[in-house]
Amino acid sequence: LCDYYFDGKGKAIRPMIVVLMARAMNIHNLLPGQRAIAMISEMIHTASLVHDDVIDGSDQRRGKRTINEVWGERKAILAGDFILSVASMALARIGNISVVKVLSQVIEDLVRGEFMQLGSKENENERFKHYLEKTFKKTASLIANSCKAVSILVSPDPEVHEIAYQYGRNVGIAFQLVDDVLDFTSGASHLGKPTAADLKLGLATGPVLFACQQFPELHAMIMRRFSSKGDVDRAWQYVLQSDGVQQTRFLAQRYCQEAIRQISLLRPSPEREALIRLTEMVLSRDK
Repeated sequence: LCDYYFDGKGKAIRPMIVVLMARAMNIHNLLPGQRAIAMISEMIHTASLVHDDVIDGSDQRRGKRTINEVWGERKAILAGDFILSVASMALARIGNISVVKVLSQVIEDLVRGEFMQLGSKENENERFKHYLEKTFKKTASLIANSCKAVSILVSPDPEVHEIAYQYGRNVGIAFQLVDDVLDFTSGASHLGKPTAADLKLGLATGPVLFACQQFPELHAMIMRRFSSKGDVDRAWQYVLQSDGVQQTRFLAQRYCQEAIRQISLLRPSPEREALIRLTEMVLSRDK
């Protein structure tokens, strides 16, 4: 079951960021513990995908059938648990208590983020704050804390840890904002998962929340989680008629600019340049 998703077909963007951050921190070298953190970050991510697919009832992931679709929900939940347990053992083997604390926070954030996704806020201002906080917990916390963990292994300086953390946090939020845009702009065959998936799950992401400012009719739909007949199609049309997609892209750009500002505080290296270029990839990706 675990081999099914660990087939080398994913983007592996998280371990790539972590390895680049590690090399930027200790100029080109990669310590065994840092390599382990890169692997653990991908394992935690994959375990969360397995569990998310059960919660969402998804039948497609990375262009093929989901684990829950092939083997059933019970085995999928256990497979996700198993991946997390192996990641936890690998984390313990690194033998650094600070790293264990930082990466344990990720697992708590993932669960809290999933719970936040199950609720929605009545007040429109609170709603956007709720959305960004959920985005941090579900997506950015893993990248931020993995980057921080590799910095802990080479530097005692809290300021350096904060640079690594802030780079990961800002890139992570930008990555998810672009993901939420692609749900409206990319074809299902391109993405490897069905489009309008978030609307069908009752989720109001950035493009919808921005569109709500121009089309207040969306407010009622958001509160009933697009559950009435025709809601998904109408919401889709409102978003495309609004500037919600452009606004969300603009917000992602601002997060990337902050990521670049943070990483530019490190000494120059090819890896630092790669991390800066990676922000451009995050913004321009189409799947």
